[in-house]
Amino acid sequence: MTPGPFLRSPVLLVHGGAWDIPPDQLQAHTFGVIRAVDVGYALLSRGASALDAVEAAVTVLEDDETFDAGRGSFLTADGRVQLDALLMDGATLRAGAVACVERLKNPIQAARLVLEHSPHVYLVGQGAEAFAQKNGIALIDNAELVIDRERHRLEAAKARASAGIPDSTFAGDPGGSHDTVGAVALDADGNLAAATSTGGTLNKTPGRVGDSSVIGCGGYADNRTAAASLTGWGEPIMKLVLGKWAVDRVPLLGPEQAAQDAIAYLHARLQGHGGIILLGPDGRAGIAHNTPHMAWALCDQDGVRVGTSVAEA
Repeated sequence: MTPGPFLRSPVLLVHGGAWDIPPDQLQAHTFGVIRAVDVGYALLSRGASALDAVEAAVTVLEDDETFDAGRGSFLTADGRVQLDALLMDGATLRAGAVACVERLKNPIQAARLVLEHSPHVYLVGQGAEAFAQKNGIALIDNAELVIDRERHRLEAAKARASAGIPDSTFAGDPGGSHDTVGAVALDADGNLAAATSTGGTLNKTPGRVGDSSVIGCGGYADNRTAAASLTGWGEPIMKLVLGKWAVDRVPLLGPEQAAQDAIAYLHARLQGHGGIILLGPDGRAGIAHNTPHMAWALCDQDGVRVGTSVAEA
């Protein structure tokens, strides 16, 4: 679709987490974000909404075992998968979020249902699952979300804990694994949207909720400012409400500088680590992280661009 005089050129930007991605996993992360951006941008190019695009892109990432979202997510201390997700519409400021869900294959789709069919913004646990089921999403057994790779990771984490070795996630290690996924989009009508989804941190206390599904922390969207999705060490991001902090600065600074400032602020104030993607209402994007790598892909009328390293971001 070629935008007319009152239409915008669509843009979709996705990320697959900010951490020290091992060399043997870089290709899988790159291919994963490319697949996601291809699916989401195909919708945008046919006139779909930004909400449709970010939901579709994140669904692809949730279905990819490479990432810490959906099947293949990190396990809680009791060996289960608990998922969180957020979706926000920049045109209306409507939002939907779910957290601590264990029987949903694609929590981002449940977040969309909350956004569209609930008077509430945030549903958790069994209540969120029951709401999703009532609105047409089939529930699954939690075992379908658990893979052997993560069972081994949990065993290793518990062994380190028994040996008195601090958990790298909460010890300020910028290389700790944060495969949270997210997307931001601008559609042809000029509307922004943001989505973020995660399985949380490895060996987390059951019931722990990080930044990803909290509005203004792991994501935010407002047509007047920008759309954002974040990844990284959730607790410091939450304390700073970093998603909202960043989008509020886009009108003055632009998304590139706002993204860099947000990550610098995260580290300077709380020694936090992670990454952010920002998209302004004019289609300009910002990408920043203070981890060794962050997998991302951007698609617009000029094609697809990807990155996985600090230098490329």
